[in-house]
Amino acid sequence: MMDSQHNFHDHTPDLDEDSDYTERSVFGQAARAHFATHYPEKPHILDHQMSDHSALTLDALADLAGELPENSIEFNSGDLPIGVDGKPEATGLSIQDTIRHIATSNSWAVLKNIEQSPRYNALLLSLLDEIKPQIEAKTGAMLRPQGFIFISSPNAVTPYHFDPEHNILLQLKGSKVMTQFPAGDARFAPDQVHEGYHSGGARELTWQDEFAEHGTELAITAGQALFVPVMAPHFVRNGPTSSISLSITWRSDWSFEEADARGFNRILRKAGLNPTAPSRWPGSNKPKAYAFRALRKLGLAG
Repeated sequence: MMDSQHNFHDHTPDLDEDSDYTERSVFGQAARAHFATHYPEKPHILDHQMSDHSALTLDALADLAGELPENSIEFNSGDLPIGVDGKPEATGLSIQDTIRHIATSNSWAVLKNIEQSPRYNALLLSLLDEIKPQIEAKTGAMLRPQGFIFISSPNAVTPYHFDPEHNILLQLKGSKVMTQFPAGDARFAPDQVHEGYHSGGARELTWQDEFAEHGTELAITAGQALFVPVMAPHFVRNGPTSSISLSITWRSDWSFEEADARGFNRILRKAGLNPTAPSRWPGSNKPKAYAFRALRKLGLAG
């Protein structure tokens, strides 16, 4: 991750320009109660009050993209199948042109780790602070908060993949349908793929058409947000108009223990064993996680 001071003090105004967002809740009482009931394992839809914000217009996001380091930007054609083999090809447009003309550029773009900007970090933390009590009551300390902004052309597809974070996706403009599959079910993401991901492999998954009947479609429009459990396989289809979404994510002790248990299983598998997959929450993965951390400390976890 780049130094948080990189260029942003010179190019972005202070969050105080949108001080109304710091004075009222984006997630209302009913939304927070609904989140508390379903977190951390059940996908669910929440209402939010994140109306137009000056930091989330196309021009502001294009400016942000021009200031982020190259490894914090990903963009490609939006005309993709559900399953892809590796990273898709670039479109030939600049990231700024892709965003400013998203309605016609037939593209999909993501700005990663927006917390590198002081302004966007303040926005991210203000949102997470609203649900921090509900998070920490279930999975312990809220760790490593990160934000991602997705800008998508009409009908763009985000291919089949999983993510290591607890995630709430706030739909700000347009609509989309996310199809989710059960987290931890090896039918949809084999254990070896999990283990490979946690040792530096890709998060893209191999799609099979027979998966479709097992997915749950969750449709959201502007003013709604969708919770995605850790490592739940999913793909996304954008609606008929261009879309802006803000993904607020965090890690927990439980998610790090699950990841390290996968690392330990990789070592066992390389030794010719067939290890049991880590437990899903509220199951504990501490023994394997602690064993892996001890091996890593000794330089034996490669």
